[in-house]
Parts: sequence; C-alpha cells; structure tokens
Amino acid sequence: MLPMMAATCQGVTGVRRPASGVRRAVTGERPGDKQERISMYKRKKFMKLMNMRGTSSPDTILADPPELFERHSAPLVEALKSTAAEDVACFHFPGHNRGKAAPAILSKLIGLGSFIHDLPELPELDDLFSPKGAILDAQTQAAKLFGASETRFLVGGTTCGIQASVMATCSPGDILILPRNSHISATSGLVMSGALPKYIFPEYNSHWDIAGGVTPLQVETTIKELEVAGKTAAAVLVTSPTYHGICSNLSEIIQLCHSRGIPVIVDEAHGAHFGFHPNFPSTALEQGADLAVQSTHKVLSSLTQSSMLHISGDLINRERMSKCLQMLQSSSPSHLLLASLDAARAQIGENRDTIFTNAVDLSLEIRHEIGKISGISLLDSSNFLSHFPAIDPLRITVGVSQLHMSGYLADKILSEKHHIIPELVGTQSLTFAINLGTSKRDVQRLISGVKYLSRKFFQEGKQKSNAGNSVSAPIIHSSMQLSPRDAFFAKKERVNIRKSIGEICGELVYPYPPGIPVLIPGEVITEEALSYVSNAMIKGAKISGASDHLLASILVCKL
Repeated sequence: MLPMMAATCQGVTGVRRPASGVRRAVTGERPGDKQERISMYKRKKFMKLMNMRGTSSPDTILADPPELFERHSAPLVEALKSTAAEDVACFHFPGHNRGKAAPAILSKLIGLGSFIHDLPELPELDDLFSPKGAILDAQTQAAKLFGASETRFLVGGTTCGIQASVMATCSPGDILILPRNSHISATSGLVMSGALPKYIFPEYNSHWDIAGGVTPLQVETTIKELEVAGKTAAAVLVTSPTYHGICSNLSEIIQLCHSRGIPVIVDEAHGAHFGFHPNFPSTALEQGADLAVQSTHKVLSSLTQSSMLHISGDLINRERMSKCLQMLQSSSPSHLLLASLDAARAQIGENRDTIFTNAVDLSLEIRHEIGKISGISLLDSSNFLSHFPAIDPLRITVGVSQLHMSGYLADKILSEKHHIIPELVGTQSLTFAINLGTSKRDVQRLISGVKYLSRKFFQEGKQKSNAGNSVSAPIIHSSMQLSPRDAFFAKKERVNIRKSIGEICGELVYPYPPGIPVLIPGEVITEEALSYVSNAMIKGAKISGASDHLLASILVCKL
C-alpha cells in the first residue's frame, strides 16, 4: 500500500494528486464512468460544496448548468468546471484555496466563482508547455478554426507572442525587417534576440497624425538594399491591421519573402475576427503568413491578456518556438485565461458565418450617420497615397480637427457628457471599436454624442486648412548608433531633455495607446522627435516608457 499512497498523496516529495489514469487504477472506475458519475451526482455534490461556502446555488457560480458539462465544444472549459466542482481537501496553491480564503472585498466584486475556478496546473487541466490533454485539444480546435497548422495559447498577451516570434526567427546579429511604427513588443523582441532592425518607414498622414501600412514595393526595396550589401533578412515583421484597421497587401509581401526563403511574422493583434464575415479582410494565414499573433481579447471575447499564436508552413523551427514561449510565459499560467481562449473559440465556432452580422450592420449604420455630420471626417484607405487593400469595417476612426479641438478634448467631452469611451484617442481623432457586445443603444448614443460635438464646436466657413491642422510626424528618420540590445544594456546617465538632442537614446518613449515608439534605445535623439512628444503631451497624450513621465529629463547611453 505504501507505493500507492506515495502516488496519491502530496507530501514532502511534492507529488501532486494523481492524473485521472492513476485515480482509475485506485477506484476501479472504467474510462467511461467518470462522465456518467459527474452527470448523476454533480449537482448534489456541487450544492454541498457551495453550501459549505455559503452559496445557495451552483448557478450563481457557473454560467452554465451542470448538464452542459457533457458538451465537448470547449474541452478546457469543461475540464476546469469538472475539476472545480470536485469535493476535495485542497492542499495546493493558490493560497485562496479554491475561494475559501478569497478576499471578501474582491469576491464581492467579481464573484466567488472566479476564485473557485482559479486552479493551478493540476493533471486534469494539462500542462501549457507540454500539452497532452485538454489544452492540446483546445489548441488543436483553435488551429482548425483559424486555419493554422498549429496554435499556441498565450497568457502574456500578443506582446509575448511577438517577442517569441522574433526570438524564434532571429539570432544575435541577424536582421529583422519591420515597420518603424511597430508596437513596442517588437522592440523588446529585438533586445531579447539581439537582432538588428532594418526599418521600413510607412506613409504618414500628418493631417490625421496616423501612419498607414507597408507596401510590397517597400519590402522588396528593403530586401534588395540588404542583398546589395551582401546581407539577408532573417525575418520580416508586418503589422496588419494597424490599430486604426489599415491592412497591408500581405499576400504579395509574403510571396516575395518566401521566394527568398524569408519567413513572415504578422502582428495581427487587431485582426483575430478576420475570416468570420465576408466584409472582413483576408486573414494573415489565408495570405500565407508563417506566424500570426492575435489578441483574442480585443474584438473576440476572451479575457484581457489572453492571445493566440498561429503557426503555418515549414519555415518556422517549432522546437525553438516552444522554448521561446516557455522562456517568456509564466510557469504558473492562469487557467482562467486559457479557458477563456477556449471559450472564445467555441463561441465563434458555433456560428462562424453569422456571428458578426449584427456588428457589421451596426458599423455600417455608424459610418452612414456620422458621415453626414458637419465638421466630422471618417478615416478610410483613400486618406493614403499608397494602395492598401482593405480597412477593418469594425474600426471607425473619426476626425475632429475641423472642430478646432484635439482628440483628447473630444474624448473628455464625450466621456463626461455622454459616457462614451473610445478605444483609441489621438491628437486629431478618436477610434471606436465595434464588437459582438455593441448594441443599438450604444450606436445611438455614439451618433448623438458626435452630433453634439458638431453643434457645439463646428463653425461653418471657419475650418482651418489641412496645413494648419497637421502635426509633425512621430516616425522619425533617425540614425541608429547602437543596436536596441546594446543600448538596453549600456551604461546610462540622465540629462535635461533640452540638452539631449544628438545624444543616443537609452529608453523607449512612446504615447500609450497605441504603444508605437517615438524614440527607441540606440537611436540619436532628434529635435523633431522631442517636438512631437512635447506637442502630444500638450494636447493631452500620456507618455510611457520613459522613466521620467513628465519628460523633463531622459536617459542617454554613455559610450
């Protein structure tokens, strides 16, 4: 009996309670018996457990009744439900002990169920870094839905996925081609990998203070510049769609990269919903991307911080990718976040062809109505000279410069007077994200709020010229004196911001959102960059990255 006890008890050896196979050996339960036992006794046992915790009904804890446990549409959600409902003596982490020691102030806010289902990596719940059960099943179903050969769940957001993608494709000294307006996660990926950036500078519309995507010609020109110098890019990273929904011509970019054996990483954080409505742009995977990283929590419905990384083709070293993800992600991943990814996938999969119909209809209504309002403009692909094949119909960017105000002031008015919260605020515009939860009432409130801005601030015949409305570009053509990695680890000193021009920047400086750096470690600080940041702060932008948030001083590298 002693060997069996060692397998079933957690003592000084640190052995957790057994996986389901061991439990069957002990109890004599046949493989099909467990689900039947759950179906027969789940409510009785769960009621007993909830009564011990002072909860009157399991339905106040679980969104679905126990009968739905038998459905196999979301394997990780089912495993989490089943495990949480077991009547066990719990001697494992986390310390709130399945809700019994949950802080009252928080459990009253979010419910006890969040704590009850906040479980660690128990055998039934699988291992994120070596999945063989529920997580593997959930990821496999996600890959099938999104069109990947393999999908990995992320609990560190798309930031983690971009970092891992850069590290998996680039070694120290390798060259990564990427847009200068890439998210800061790409910069941190450069620091971690030791890769050297070769930037593409996308077209910039100063009237909107918005950058577009990158074109196939820009990518081809950059690749050829490297070839003339006897160099080859290890990978190309493209952001599509951008935060404002602007899509690049990925199919042509990927085709020319693949003709040279160069893998393509797509930061598709804002495009997880693509492919689920005929009005949406084509997905990165449909266009041949090797790696596509999506924020499942943005337009789809998983919990914040949860994302997916999709892998396709044979240019990616899968083993190296696994090691990178294991290095970057927590060794104690939240199963609530993981289950939310599984649930979001199941939600879309149930009616993938019609689930976004209402959202698309509402977005068309918003565009139609706001397009008629005086002093208000709507961003579309015609605002850029370069040809971009599509713009996300669920991303609506409203220009307010003709109202003689900044986007930050417009945001303040809409928030305080109409209780309208946009997704993104810029110096000249506001961006609104339509999703599955958007209602007709929300749309009517938004249209009413924008009409209020027009009535209150638009003066016929007194519009400023485009030149008067424009701002300096945040995407500065600055020389790079150190690689991002060398600059990150270099010795630094703090200098007055007015004396920093010409020095080598030692820290990231970026307005957030959207998280696009104006200054990158290793670049020479220019007057243009400081001017843009200063004007953005005057208009109400919040600057992140810099250790001095007031930006009276800045860290520079000492050579």
